[in-house]
Amino acid sequence: MTLLFLIRWALFGIILICYCDGLRGAFIVYDPHDPYKRLYHVDDESTIITLSDWYHDPAKASLNGVPLSPYSTLINGKGRWKGSPANTSLAVINVKKRLRYRFRIIAMSCDPNFTFSIDHHHMTIIEADGEYTTPLTVDQLQIFAGQRYSVVVNANQRVGNYWIRADPDPRGVPGFDGGRNSAIFRYHGAPDCDPETNSTAQNPLKESNLNALYNPAAPGLPRVGGADINLLLKISVDFNHAPFPAFQLNNVSFVPPTAPALLQIMSGAQTAQDLLPHGSYYELPRNKVVELTIPGTPFELGGPHSFSVVRSGDSDEYNYINPVRRDVVSTGFADGNATIRFITDNAGPWFLHCGLAIVFAEDIPYVKATDTTP
Repeated sequence: MTLLFLIRWALFGIILICYCDGLRGAFIVYDPHDPYKRLYHVDDESTIITLSDWYHDPAKASLNGVPLSPYSTLINGKGRWKGSPANTSLAVINVKKRLRYRFRIIAMSCDPNFTFSIDHHHMTIIEADGEYTTPLTVDQLQIFAGQRYSVVVNANQRVGNYWIRADPDPRGVPGFDGGRNSAIFRYHGAPDCDPETNSTAQNPLKESNLNALYNPAAPGLPRVGGADINLLLKISVDFNHAPFPAFQLNNVSFVPPTAPALLQIMSGAQTAQDLLPHGSYYELPRNKVVELTIPGTPFELGGPHSFSVVRSGDSDEYNYINPVRRDVVSTGFADGNATIRFITDNAGPWFLHCGLAIVFAEDIPYVKATDTTP
């Protein structure tokens, strides 16, 4: 299982500032019952690959709510930018020929997504966001902030140096000139120098081709709206909001509460309408199937909930038989309409967020009933 570990402060805004300024890292849980253990030889700290963006200004320097533009992509904490010295060091992933490696790729960016590849090498995806998938071989994958993939790579090429590429979308600075947005995949015995390889990617990942390995069927009935609770979250922008425009979900901008939602529930809140601030909480009863449709931006359903992606942001087809199960989904930006399903089997307030946010208050009566505070 590959987790993204964030140090969380009391206020949502402080979380974002600290996260974007670099306070982030990986937390790996190794599964002793890994069904794919036979597919690889190496899975340790040397096979963790983190992708992040780096800014030359602190997050607080953002003006009028407009996100800062990153200067570079960091792979395992190292990277070059257009103004950096030519000899600026890059991350090196060392491998030995004829061994197979499980690489855990983790997107820890504040803003952009990345298109990831290793020149002249295929990647077999076996896990997405801590959930096993049926093996799918690709040579390139797009990974969004908060997402994680485990891929098996066979070091079966000629001994040498190969570019690892993590090209950001236009919110970053795309391109590979001078070794930007890159790291080095180095075989044992290869010289200590930059690669001279070219990208050979021709088979990119399409998320809708990923399938869950265990209990693959989505909960609920196999049709649109075939859930107990069906929610549509519409994204908009309030350009009249002061001091700068604010994103909204269903016409409400999230405001960090002065008291955490869990504390409010334990203090007597009985319904979502009792929770403050109003409009940012959705009450969900226990053990129900929820279908959530979201157009337009990557989202993470926080807390211990994975969901079935019955419609991916890169597809207009629905899959109720064996969709991928994960906990971060891209909705495909402006033209997307991702649809997910999950079961409300874990009582408590859970954060659905990507800069803008709401809170699902799941099974409020049970949370209050289990409060043992004297």
